[in-house]
Amino acid sequence: MNRSRVHRRPLVRPLALARPIPLAAVATIAALLGTGVVAAPAVASPSGQATQAGRTVSDPARYVDPFIGTSGDGNTWPGATAPFGMLQWSPTGTAGDQTSTPVANGYSYDVNRLRGFSLTHLNGAGCAPGAAGDVPIMPVTTPITTSPSADSTDAVYAAGYSHDDESASPGRYGVALDNGVRTDLAVTTRAGVGEFAFPAGKAANLLFRTSNSINGSEAATTRVDARTRTVSGSVLTGGFCSRRANGGGATNPDRRSYYRLFFTATFDKAFTSTGTWQDGTVRPGGTSSSGGEGYLTGADRAGRGSGAWVGFDARRGATVHAKIGISYVSLAGAIANRDGEVTQRSTVASVAAGTRASWNRELSRLRVGGGTADRTTQLYTSVYHALMQPNTLNDRDGRYLGPDQRVHRMDRGHRAVYGTYSGWDQYRAQIQLLALLRPDVAGDMAQSMLRFAQQNGGVWDRWLHLGAPTHVMTGDPSAATLATWYAMGVRNFDVRAAYASLKHQATVENADAESDIGCPGQCLAQRPALDEYLQRQYAANDDCSCWGGAAETLEDSISDSALGYWAGSLGLRSDARMFAERGTYWKNTFNAAVGYQAARQADGSWMPDWSPSTGTGFAQGTSAQYTWLVPQDVQGLSAALGGDDAAVARLDAFFHDSTGAFAVTGGDATRFDPTNEPDIHTPWMYNALGKPWKTQETVRRVVDDAYTTGPSGLPGNDDLGTMSAWYVFASIGLFPQTPGRAEMLIGSPTFSTVDIRRSSGERIVVRSSGTAPYVHGARLNGRTLEKSWVPASFVNRGGTLSLRVGDTANTTWASGARGRPIDR
Repeated sequence: MNRSRVHRRPLVRPLALARPIPLAAVATIAALLGTGVVAAPAVASPSGQATQAGRTVSDPARYVDPFIGTSGDGNTWPGATAPFGMLQWSPTGTAGDQTSTPVANGYSYDVNRLRGFSLTHLNGAGCAPGAAGDVPIMPVTTPITTSPSADSTDAVYAAGYSHDDESASPGRYGVALDNGVRTDLAVTTRAGVGEFAFPAGKAANLLFRTSNSINGSEAATTRVDARTRTVSGSVLTGGFCSRRANGGGATNPDRRSYYRLFFTATFDKAFTSTGTWQDGTVRPGGTSSSGGEGYLTGADRAGRGSGAWVGFDARRGATVHAKIGISYVSLAGAIANRDGEVTQRSTVASVAAGTRASWNRELSRLRVGGGTADRTTQLYTSVYHALMQPNTLNDRDGRYLGPDQRVHRMDRGHRAVYGTYSGWDQYRAQIQLLALLRPDVAGDMAQSMLRFAQQNGGVWDRWLHLGAPTHVMTGDPSAATLATWYAMGVRNFDVRAAYASLKHQATVENADAESDIGCPGQCLAQRPALDEYLQRQYAANDDCSCWGGAAETLEDSISDSALGYWAGSLGLRSDARMFAERGTYWKNTFNAAVGYQAARQADGSWMPDWSPSTGTGFAQGTSAQYTWLVPQDVQGLSAALGGDDAAVARLDAFFHDSTGAFAVTGGDATRFDPTNEPDIHTPWMYNALGKPWKTQETVRRVVDDAYTTGPSGLPGNDDLGTMSAWYVFASIGLFPQTPGRAEMLIGSPTFSTVDIRRSSGERIVVRSSGTAPYVHGARLNGRTLEKSWVPASFVNRGGTLSLRVGDTANTTWASGARGRPIDR
């Protein structure tokens, strides 16, 4: 993969203005007022300093560019959202097929045609279509004479646009469509305000395409009440990644409904017309419709669906304001969420200002200074992406929808119920960043996950959409996640109950553990074929009910190791020893004859036709890439590879091509891949091998070569903030050593000042003599540090790490045996 090009978006005029203003004037006004322009920020050259050394950014939201990652494989979206928000109001694009979308979340920077502004989205999921994209609302300037559901190629009721007329900032999104309508959106946690400015002399209609969720729908209802100027309804949907090729086809367990989204929208102007449709039938004047689309695609779904429209008087132009609320519980909940979060006096500008302030509070928990403007933009956009989730699920009254499709009430003592968890991705970086900045949110999420498991027959699923299981990927990431949160000081959840439940899942086979439904990719089984796994001490590739036996073994070894750390912290010594031993099972899929991880069969033999580039036995990765997936036992892996010198040589070859040049942008199945999760920890493994300067060098090269600003700025799917979280850790010069522990490995920060204010009160400071890539010396709380890691107390009590850096490698600092991080 070539390095993504830097893309600088031009400043655009505020959408509320009727006439263009020269760009220089816009920049001057923005500088004087600090508000008004909601375009992605213009950035200086990489060499320009964003702040002076020692001074930190005071308005981090100014540096967030929601368009980063919207092109290529990032799969982010630019729409309006609040921190941990329930409502994400963002465009759904079209490439000419109403039953599909250009990318997983619906929006691609490379596709300049939209069919609506949907109320829910996932950040960076890796299958297309992914999920959500519920209730697209589309302004059109033509009469509604045919069914919008029958517009299967999006030829009639979609509209083009130019990026020059598009703008986004935390909490706000706007675009001027080619049909003449200007749209400006802002949201709170569960509600939003939208402004639709229709041109004079044309029809002015808003379509509510209620059934047209990204994956389709089982059922949908829409009702129009002209007396109260209200449109309301619901969609019964789900189907996460239900059409992915490796998800089992017709047996995909996610081709099903697992939530109903309710919505209600009120308007400030009377309706001059109404209408509804179902499938191909249009009913001008209608006020009620129903009908879903199903979960298929193309001709099998085309023409199906239902919705409604409302029209306005635009003979002299019309600017229409909508106030909208959503709920996963009930229509009454959606109304209460709307009326509780936006008032009659709320405007797009006022709501956007409030949510921007919320984002600034979250972003300011990590204050940086002394870095370039580009890196400051990348850093704060990464924090922004990482804190889009988990998503609030409960209504304002505390009720929420569980995976059992029943309504439950939030536990006392908790502030929110959170959902949406891509465990296989997030446990490697995003959950650590969440715990570092918002341990209170992590605790509420842990409690939510415990309740979801209890409502799901005691099973902790690998990948939750909202609170519902989707079975995606492999391993048991919930165990690693909660163990990590506990290690990082998270306590506001039922610790004993959660540990007992996760231990039970890891030791007692559940009813679906032998199921092959959905394999590979979305295997129904959690802790698959557990009895056989414990007997063999590895997952047999031909008898594991899993995506790949070697991958399952490696992932479970990490989770078991994390459970062992957690058990030890709880004083459960027998459990600690048991899980620590299980954390070494990775050795049973290491083929010493070839020096790599490999798939092994039930009879103990290795799968034939092995090569370093094979994906057999692995999940979204290769033998060469998965061989390094042993962060909990680097010394053991080093011994298996022939000792530290051999391991370092192997790592060097992993990050360099045959000429010795760095190759860290992906595209080679035998080398480092920054676009996916299995080996994103590997640049930091040099610390444990006595070569921390190579960690500093390699991480900086990945930062420079694989990440950039602009729409193509992420190397791969953001996966609910995981790739963004990796960038944050690389930027601050720290990285989690291994799941289940709070120790951090030391790199070299790209800022001279990093100041972290945890929501639990601890303050963590990293100061550097500059932004050069190599560490020459360190002090921890004033004392000389000759270790390439900081202890758990640095995270849980706070402290100051001072680094002296330079442009040339210091090959002696922290290179001795005592300087290496401790595996156990």
